[in-house]
Amino acid sequence: MGDSDSWTAVPGAAERARSVLAASWSCAVTADGGREEFVGAHTVDEDGGVTLHVPEDSALLTAAICAPRGEPSAVLEFADVAPVPVRNRIRARLWLAGWFTPEDGHLAFHPTRVVLKPPTGAVVVALDEFAAAAPDPLATAEAQLLTHLADAHPDAVERLTRLVRRDSLHGVVRVQPLAVDRHGLTLRIERAGAHGDVRLPFHAPADDVGQLTERMHVLLTQASAASCPRTLQRQRTDGDG
Repeated sequence: MGDSDSWTAVPGAAERARSVLAASWSCAVTADGGREEFVGAHTVDEDGGVTLHVPEDSALLTAAICAPRGEPSAVLEFADVAPVPVRNRIRARLWLAGWFTPEDGHLAFHPTRVVLKPPTGAVVVALDEFAAAAPDPLATAEAQLLTHLADAHPDAVERLTRLVRRDSLHGVVRVQPLAVDRHGLTLRIERAGAHGDVRLPFHAPADDVGQLTERMHVLLTQASAASCPRTLQRQRTDGDG
């Protein structure tokens, strides 16, 4: 889009991986050469451990009982999907490779490798960093927050574009809220044949929804006062849709 990159605080890879895991409602499991989708069937503990709840007659449960203990035998995949309709709605994918052990009729997953793949490229997340990280405090509320902003306050989204540099808006056909975390709001700027993501940083981190409301109010006040677009921080996701 012609913007010069300037960086602001963004979630680290381990925090983002944990956020994807915390917000995901479904996962795909690849094991023994097969792939199965599970919806609403997993839970996550404080250390990022995943427990998969499967039927007693599940082939996956039988395979876990028969598999050599500690041998990597499965890959769990989670998709981070933008809650607001935009081009390329997959914001990132998370893969956990490892093995299952049966526990109380469920399957406890033991990761041996964690890979996060945002648009900028795959990142291997160290297991200790993954276990120690906490999800973004807004991760589980993000979908509701963004859909409310897009559906109920399109005028606010339009006003926020005053904070976007003018050449980034050349030929724009649609602007939608793409993501929000405690450090800032990201807008998806769509043009006829390309798109880019523009990040609007908060003046301070938002650790809950109440603080987010104040941070958004500050952004909107800045946008209302803006007489012309200004340079801002953006993520390197400009490309063809």
